[in-house]
Amino acid sequence: MRRGQLRIYLGAAPGVGKTVAMLDEAHRRAERGTDVVVGLVETHGRAHTSAMLEGLEVLPRRAVEYRGAQLAELDTEAVLARRPQVVLVDELAHTNVPGSGHEKRWQDVDDLLDAGIDVLTTVNIQHLESLNDVVEAITGVRQGETVPDEVVRRADQVELVDMTPEALRRRMAHGNVYGPDKVDAALANYFRVGNLAALREIALLWLADRVDEALERYRADHGIHEPWPARERVVVALTGGPESETLLRRAARIATRAAGGDLIACHVRPAEGLASADPTSLTRLHRLAEDLGADFHDVTGSDVANAILDHARGVNATQIVVGVSRRSRWQSLLRPSIASEVADGSGDIDVHLVSHEDGHAGRRAARRGGGRRLGALSGRRRIAGWLLATVGLGVLTAVLVATRERHSLSLDLLLYLALTVACALVGGIWPALFCAVAGSVVVNWFFTEPVGTFTISDPPNALALAVFVLVAMAVSSLVHVAARRTEQAVAAQRESAALAALSSDLLAEPQPLPALLEKARSALSMKTAIIAGPREGPDHLVVLASTDPALRPGAPVPDGVTWSIDEPVDEGAHLLLAGPPVAAQDQRLVSAYAAHATIVLGRERLAAAAREAAGLARDNAARTTLLAAVSHDLRTPLASIKAGVSILRQPGVVLPPEDEAELLESIEDSSDRLDSLIGNLLDLSRLETGTVRAHAHDIDVLDALVSTVRTTSEPGRVEIATGAGVPLVRADLGLLDRVLANVIENALRHGGDSEVRITAGRIGATVQIRVIDRGPGVAEGDRERIFAAFQRVGDTPQGEGIGLGLAVARGLMAVMDGSLTAEDTPGGGLTMVIELPVAGSPETGSHETKSHERTSTDNEQEPVR
Repeated sequence: MRRGQLRIYLGAAPGVGKTVAMLDEAHRRAERGTDVVVGLVETHGRAHTSAMLEGLEVLPRRAVEYRGAQLAELDTEAVLARRPQVVLVDELAHTNVPGSGHEKRWQDVDDLLDAGIDVLTTVNIQHLESLNDVVEAITGVRQGETVPDEVVRRADQVELVDMTPEALRRRMAHGNVYGPDKVDAALANYFRVGNLAALREIALLWLADRVDEALERYRADHGIHEPWPARERVVVALTGGPESETLLRRAARIATRAAGGDLIACHVRPAEGLASADPTSLTRLHRLAEDLGADFHDVTGSDVANAILDHARGVNATQIVVGVSRRSRWQSLLRPSIASEVADGSGDIDVHLVSHEDGHAGRRAARRGGGRRLGALSGRRRIAGWLLATVGLGVLTAVLVATRERHSLSLDLLLYLALTVACALVGGIWPALFCAVAGSVVVNWFFTEPVGTFTISDPPNALALAVFVLVAMAVSSLVHVAARRTEQAVAAQRESAALAALSSDLLAEPQPLPALLEKARSALSMKTAIIAGPREGPDHLVVLASTDPALRPGAPVPDGVTWSIDEPVDEGAHLLLAGPPVAAQDQRLVSAYAAHATIVLGRERLAAAAREAAGLARDNAARTTLLAAVSHDLRTPLASIKAGVSILRQPGVVLPPEDEAELLESIEDSSDRLDSLIGNLLDLSRLETGTVRAHAHDIDVLDALVSTVRTTSEPGRVEIATGAGVPLVRADLGLLDRVLANVIENALRHGGDSEVRITAGRIGATVQIRVIDRGPGVAEGDRERIFAAFQRVGDTPQGEGIGLGLAVARGLMAVMDGSLTAEDTPGGGLTMVIELPVAGSPETGSHETKSHERTSTDNEQEPVR
């Protein structure tokens, strides 16, 4: 049985029209004769969406009883029994009612696909698991319901339903998305233009990556190795030399001119040796690539040109940027330059050959003899070797011919062998080989019977000549091996230089541990590198730092991973590397990186101790500031109390009842002020020491507001205007009362003579309590300052309090997993927004489950704040 096809309508934000687009497609298919049914579609009370259901067969939903309530869910069994060709299932990320067959709706959809039924469904970009943190950082809302990215990625079709932020806000304002009571809060919070623009950009980028993956999969499935220019990708080949920065910037300009082009920097390390360039230069190039928006890839290859081409084809590149060769012309005749080899083997990939001053300087240096050496021996030694092989061979031959009668063939061979050894020692293998071959020819012609011919009459003489050639070649090979050993010593020197540069670079890194791991991963060609430390014993390791973004600090080390390297670091920590086996000669590098990790961890411990000491110093400074701040504010109410009591206790003084009542009221007011001041000081102290603990339980918001307002200084100026059906919140009643009291008193004090209005309503998974005053308000740049301790924006000499009320209120809200922010009141004034989690929502950790009374509309309603 074939598996059904999955088509997903992906929305950048709620309200863009995903469900309408899905229903429109269902009508088109039904008109073509396809058997289409509606498994579950959420209309959210929108008339246009409800009207589009007409003409389509709608299957009844499955009623589920949970905690005394009847809730409706997708009836998967009914759909399987009906077996339509296509079924519509809205809101893929929905969480099913406890007791259902599956926890998530996407699992029900998977069952339908396995049965061969095509599924049309919807999901918003903020519900993708990988984007949850990103969306929370942008909007301030963490999505309680998510769907794994893999579920969406393996869909047969993903269609983006898009709308400009301005158009969506107009649709919101017209009441086409939410009810009138939620429009203002939605437009002021989640549906701000900046939020919508960012979500739209995220949706476009995510979908573009999926299209790119699909293209790569198609090429692989069909055996297509040639690059397809669906998107411009520019690969710039870097040597690490002084011209690399010029090439990288030139390539960045080329990629910029290609709209949407990607820039990939590729540095190729030779297979032998650690590096082909100064590690400090490579670090500088890596940072420049990040600044230019390029991906930096460090690859290894025995043939640099082929490695560049293989990498370019692997990333589906359309253009390659290489620099002109620094070789001289005669060196290019012996071997083509890397740029020429890349151009010859590029095929359909365009190659840009960029001229740069370093290339011309390199060729001039080569012509002056200052270019790169061809081997381990200097140019002078090679020239001396060739002179010795030619001139020395002629001189020795002339001397031996002149004294032919005084020596035998064996002495002649020894003398020519000595000359060959001298050539090998002076000029290397090639002059020695020439001398050996030429010497054997000369001996054969001048000293072997019959003389003057290349024939040899005596077989032992032929054997002697063969031995002579073999010995000469062996000596030349030994010299060549010695040169290779010199090259290996140079490679070891480069390795030492790399580790020295690593040490200096780590000193300048703000986060040295991730930088160290990235260098280790790149140098050893590993897939993943992590530092793991013990938690609750040496057998329980957690990630301290990692090159894999999925492994965050504090996460457990994944099971089932075969680590190529498990090197002890420090105090139970380990350096773990996953990838190919490490060569024996690279083991010392592993030990060096582990040693550096030990140093870095030690530095971090010292830094933590320094931060603790700095915190203690700040605490001492705060205590000094506190004493200075409260010296006057504590004395003022005490002075009023003492003065009033002294007057009342004076013997012989009889006050009128009105004056006595006024004095008693003054004493009471001063006592209240003193009590409030001391309470705030104690709360601040408890917050700073972390001793405040919230004992959360379900609280009725209206009851809490009424109870707090009665205790305020002017309850008659406070109006409570909460909407119907405000759900319970999860909070500590005592802490919440303290927060409300401080916020309401602040509004009464600074709101002029106008009334203070309090509203409350559910926004997604939270309840917002808005305390609104019509006072002078606070400038936008000062809205965070008012929550700092000992700060009073617009202080005057006669101002009351020391600026602790709002600081304490925000701290107490953080303890209760809530928030306290300030906004402008339309028309003038300041609005304090208190947010608390709804009782039973996933964020609260309560045993209660979230309400399903709105027929699973959380996917649409959750973002509204």
